[in-house]
Amino acid sequence: MIKESYNVTEENELVKASLDGDNKAFGEIITRYRKMVARTVRGMLGDSVFAEDIGQEVFIKLYYSLSEFRGEAKLSTYIQKIAVNLTLNEIKRRKRFFSMFSQKGNNEMHEFEVADHDTEERNEASEIVNKALTAMDPKFRVIVTMRMLQGYSTKETAEILGLPLGTVLSRLSRAQEQLRNILEKL
Repeated sequence: MIKESYNVTEENELVKASLDGDNKAFGEIITRYRKMVARTVRGMLGDSVFAEDIGQEVFIKLYYSLSEFRGEAKLSTYIQKIAVNLTLNEIKRRKRFFSMFSQKGNNEMHEFEVADHDTEERNEASEIVNKALTAMDPKFRVIVTMRMLQGYSTKETAEILGLPLGTVLSRLSRAQEQLRNILEKL
């Protein structure tokens, strides 16, 4: 029996109801996790139209892959993994696109800034942090986003990304150093 109100329904009940074709149940999953997805994607891509598109794509992919969810981890972990993977794919796609148009004579890459360069806005702390994050290597950016912005533990971050705990710890250390260096330049 499907409940009319999903406010107290367990994750596994929502998943089962969604798989049985209950669109309201899937709508509840979206409602519960859309802010988490938005924070992750924006943390990695910055605040752009691409971030919104990727956020929507996460739930489309979830809809089509929900039958693969085995319930071994929390649903939020499964969704977070989809968000991270799609965002990393977008970062790689952008790199390939920009690399076709940005080669210097010595094969160095230009950094492209999509954000507005208004000097007043540039002084805002959130914009500076976003610029620093987008300048970071994606493998470090995802760690910073999950650990420092999303508040996941090191163990949870390792599970979501499918990395060994030691790798997450070393990347976090290098990411913090890289972030510090970038922020000093800004």
